Amino acid sequence: MPIVLSTLVAQTVAFWFLAVVMVVAAIGVVRSQNVVHAALYLVVVLAGVAAQYILLVAEFVAWVQVLIYIGAIVILFLFGIMLTRAPMRSDGKLDNHQRGAAAVVSLFLFGVLAALLVDAYGNDQIHPTTKLVAIGSPANVASAMFRDYLVPFEVVSMLLLAALVGAVVIARRD
Repeated sequence: MPIVLSTLVAQTVAFWFLAVVMVVAAIGVVRSQNVVHAALYLVVVLAGVAAQYILLVAEFVAWVQVLIYIGAIVILFLFGIMLTRAPMRSDGKLDNHQRGAAAVVSLFLFGVLAALLVDAYGNDQIHPTTKLVAIGSPANVASAMFRDYLVPFEVVSMLLLAALVGAVVIARRD
């Protein structure tokens, strides 16, 4: 029993550490005035999501997160920034004097989401059993992705292809 308790405490500490790092990096994404720095903060957030998947014993999904989101999507963002020759820094001030309203709406949304999550899950704990690990196995994930969610998977791939072609067309206009 002490080993299970110490493992649970270690997982909880790791979860909260990763959550804090992800929140700080997410704030960096929206507060950064340099587009490339915002994309690099996004890498930290997405790596934190992959680490959260590892805590949930879903290693396959974690590596897919790293390969697709960090390895492909962020690179696509950076290529889009470079191809469109977007300015790296903004020329003016990005403040519109609505911080108070934004803070009120953010706190309200946080309260609603927290209440919904507490109501839905309460004190339930996730214990990684062999059945739970089997659900996240590569065979089950591939079966769900290519059998149950094939159309959304293909729609997203076409959307990404259209975004890349659009960035190239916009960059070639000059």
